[in-house]
Amino acid sequence: MTLPTGTSGTVVPSSDGAAEPHPAPAAHERDSASVRWLIFVRDRGIFVLWILLLLLFSVWAAPYFAQVKNAILIANAASLTAIFAAGVAVGIICGVLDLSIPGVAALASCVCGLLLHHHQPVWMGLLLGLLIGVVVGLVNGLISLRGFNPIIVTIGTLSITSAVAAIIAGGYTIPGLTQLKFMGTRRYDGVPAPVWIAAALFVILTVFLTQTREGIRLMAVGGNAEAVRRSGIHSNRYKVVGFVISSFCAALAGLVTTALVTEASPAASPGVIFTALTAVALAGVSLGGGRGSLPRVAVGALVLATISNGLTIKGIDPYWGTGVTGVLLLGSLSLERWISMTVSNRLIATAQASVHTGTR
Repeated sequence: MTLPTGTSGTVVPSSDGAAEPHPAPAAHERDSASVRWLIFVRDRGIFVLWILLLLLFSVWAAPYFAQVKNAILIANAASLTAIFAAGVAVGIICGVLDLSIPGVAALASCVCGLLLHHHQPVWMGLLLGLLIGVVVGLVNGLISLRGFNPIIVTIGTLSITSAVAAIIAGGYTIPGLTQLKFMGTRRYDGVPAPVWIAAALFVILTVFLTQTREGIRLMAVGGNAEAVRRSGIHSNRYKVVGFVISSFCAALAGLVTTALVTEASPAASPGVIFTALTAVALAGVSLGGGRGSLPRVAVGALVLATISNGLTIKGIDPYWGTGVTGVLLLGSLSLERWISMTVSNRLIATAQASVHTGTR
């Protein structure tokens, strides 16, 4: 008598004495491997993309692209985007989206510029500029806790901060702010100051989010605020912290911009939001909150700077870079959604198969 065999070729006796196939582990192993691969693409795909771009431009824009001087230029160009994107990313991770960052950057720049223009100490101008970021973040957070939509709240704050910056500066830029060269055009060990500032910010925030209790709770609030609240943690407080960090980073970026161009401008560029959100989306930060990696956000900013730099070397108009960036943004969002749905479906299928095997 021939016994029926399963996919793996093994059989086990059934309760009535007949033989039936044993569930094959090969299919489960394939599913697990594919899930691990998809998670790798989601979490490490931005690094692969950047490496491919570096290889592409090294060949296409040779010999000027693959040089140490050009690499420093790319890092310097990415530093401002990275500082803005760090604040946006932390806000999104904890479940808030701050659209007021261009206004906060302009206001911090103008307040600092006005003080320096009147020969006040540099430390005072920088401290007040950063303090403005903290205060605006607190206001955004406390108003949002009243039940107002954070997006509407921060749009209103954007208008207010932009108007106040213009009033302070009289509608004009404040030139001649050479006192801030130490954090703008000066280089340390051959590396521009903004790169060091961005690197220090990312190290501090990464340690905070991954190695401290408060940072881990902040990420948990973004994933499921209600579950965190029921566990006895004041989730609202962490949302306010997210707003504060976002606005602080915006103020810091405004001050670094002032140091680079040696003038304070009251103009709040909406392009800052687009670029920062693009870097965040390319990094695979979940727009639903609760998941994200700041090192990947830094690489996202480097990707944008690499594309812009390579196209500039080839003499291609900047709007092509904007178009390529938009395509990458849509592609990354589509890929992230597809991977998340696929991973979720396969994990559910694997769990159901395991339960079915155990009951048999």
